Amino acid sequence: MREIVLDTETTGLDPYQGHRLVEIGCVELVNRIPSGQTFHRYLNPQRDVPAEAFAIHGISAEFLRDKPLFAEIAEEFVAFIADAPLVIHNAAFDIGFINAELERAGLPALPRDRLVDTLLLARRKHAGGSNRLDDLCARYGIDNSRRTKHGALLDAEILAEVYLELIEARQAQLGLAEGSTSATKVRQSTIVVRPRPVALTPRISIEEREAHRQFVATLGNGAIWHDYLPSVPAEPVAAAG
Repeated sequence: MREIVLDTETTGLDPYQGHRLVEIGCVELVNRIPSGQTFHRYLNPQRDVPAEAFAIHGISAEFLRDKPLFAEIAEEFVAFIADAPLVIHNAAFDIGFINAELERAGLPALPRDRLVDTLLLARRKHAGGSNRLDDLCARYGIDNSRRTKHGALLDAEILAEVYLELIEARQAQLGLAEGSTSATKVRQSTIVVRPRPVALTPRISIEEREAHRQFVATLGNGAIWHDYLPSVPAEPVAAAG
């Protein structure tokens, strides 16, 4: 199963009041495990970045001036997400901006029935508590120390961890791993090593064994072969007459 965890940064709150996307970040999950595949782009909004928005994400209009327009990366973005469910925190906000940009690019809007809203999941699971992304990180012990400013790819990576906690997929993976370890131990405990009733006949002649012993003697006393060669019995000393 393939899922895409997605986050955006914008110039403001309403795409139909002239505000635009400035960053989009996606993280791919395969069978609820991050695959390492990501999609990340900064976007030229073709307008200024208000101070209120800059205070949140720290992305300036000057930085974005040479970045691509959304229309230039739209098909690449649509190909990356394909038909996978989209995991988004407060999904109505992000999908509103994405669909507004897709509309400008002449592409179909993304249907809302493919959205997985982690804010709604969190509200159901932790009713009455604060369910901002930072609060959920604190609740689940997820390190968000790098999040000094909002950033689409970083927030998508953090949200992926939060999502796995919300749906208890991480605990299931740990339980499966522990179960596999226990099963391995059980299988190992049933192995019985029996000695051969009759030893195999040596395939090395006495002459070859002696030649090997003489070669090892040239390697010095520290040679590891000495640990495996049988000790040579001392020759009997003739009694004095």
